[in-house]
Amino acid sequence: MKPLKKQEIRQEVFDLYDDYAHNKIDRRTFVEKLSAYAVGGVTVAALMSAMLPNYVDTQTISADDERIDSDYIFYDSPKGGGQIKALLSKPKGPGKMPGVVVVHENRGLNPYIENTGRQAAVDGFISIAPDALTPLGGYPGNDDDGRAMQRERDRYEMLEDFIAAFEYLKSHPDCTGKVAVVGFCFGGWISNMMAVRLPDLGAAAPYYGGQPSAEETAQIKAPLRLHYAGLDTRVNEGWPAYETALKENEVDYEAYFYPDTNHGFHNNTTPRYDEAAAKLSWDRTISFFKDKLV
Repeated sequence: MKPLKKQEIRQEVFDLYDDYAHNKIDRRTFVEKLSAYAVGGVTVAALMSAMLPNYVDTQTISADDERIDSDYIFYDSPKGGGQIKALLSKPKGPGKMPGVVVVHENRGLNPYIENTGRQAAVDGFISIAPDALTPLGGYPGNDDDGRAMQRERDRYEMLEDFIAAFEYLKSHPDCTGKVAVVGFCFGGWISNMMAVRLPDLGAAAPYYGGQPSAEETAQIKAPLRLHYAGLDTRVNEGWPAYETALKENEVDYEAYFYPDTNHGFHNNTTPRYDEAAAKLSWDRTISFFKDKLV
């Protein structure tokens, strides 16, 4: 079966996948609704194959990349899930470096997030990418089960897990003590909330993340660089109120909207990926962290 190209997939299919990925519809309903777009020689199987993540062919930095040291560790999260597994990655060689917490989407520490953690190390940071599914056995090897598992955990308990990761990284002997956070989707919300909760957070770069309340926004001390997908109406509807609160509280922020991109545009494992927007947003994130974590 010849793979579908991105331009062969209608926007309604991307919107349908967004509903599925965010638990608004189950897999059976997703497949049933896809049938409406299986026309002109395009089958449901082809649409399913195109939309679901491809982790085999999309890794850009291997676990044994000679530029970095990368391995799994466990750290304590006493207010969250207890012992949490995470991928810790850092550039090879001696010396201290600033840190980055990398926060996964709503499906656990999958290969895309591990790759992102290793990318942060290649870019000069010590990074930690926790798996909030650890108390339930860890990322199960596929996103469907990962989403189901993550629904079993309270999101504020998971927030505590990522706050504990910040504290772990901040005191790591290879870290300068300056730590930022970057997160995607659910991780974007976590990134926003870590900015609310942590007055000593160095910087936050949420990608298409849910926004804090006005009362919570008033507590933010960290500088923010926010990334939004132009077609992501679900998340973007919360932006005007968030921007108002950020301005009222004189928070240091920059927000970028990437035209004609879908939620998840940074994730290179699905056709929602937009290479130009992903690269530009990541370059902006890394330059932002390098500027703020000094």
